[in-house]
Amino acid sequence: MRLFLDICTGIGLSAAAGLRPFLPALVAGALAGANLGIDFDGTDFAFLESGAFLLVMLVLLVATIVAQRRWGIEAVESGPLGAALAGISIALGAVLFAATLQDHGYAWWPGIIAGAAIAAVAQLAVRSLFARIRARADRGVSESLVVFQDLGGLVAAAAAILVPPISLLLAGFLGTLYAGGRRRGEKKYAGLRILR
Repeated sequence: MRLFLDICTGIGLSAAAGLRPFLPALVAGALAGANLGIDFDGTDFAFLESGAFLLVMLVLLVATIVAQRRWGIEAVESGPLGAALAGISIALGAVLFAATLQDHGYAWWPGIIAGAAIAAVAQLAVRSLFARIRARADRGVSESLVVFQDLGGLVAAAAAILVPPISLLLAGFLGTLYAGGRRRGEKKYAGLRILR
């Protein structure tokens, strides 16, 4: 039962990191530091609850928000900065899942693989959805989507730690969203081939 709950927590934290990387890491580190539902002390990932790590996550969160306000959301989420944020999301998803497994003495390495995959799928699903919404929405709506992503990541991370099985619902939702986005993309490209 403990392993099942840890897997659920890992799934939720990885998915949350895929939505937005920094707030889920802050939530997980803060709750682990307070020993609320999770504790990374005594693991190879104890740094996740250190003050220095949490400060770095906070600084990166603020820097991302400032960059989005200065250059616009589309500019930040595409190009080199978007690739860097995607890489950070996947890496944090992997590390958070691995740390969750090692918290209760389980092997951590499967968490690296599963966490990276879950964070990548979550990121692709949400980026695809929000790109479609932004294409039809005005600037104000586009900016509010980032707030929803951040809040979604925060709530998903906290829920994954405090009520682990809820992570399975989040994973199912993101998987469905990802599959739907892929189907739309395939139909679009099939339509383009027909036009040739």
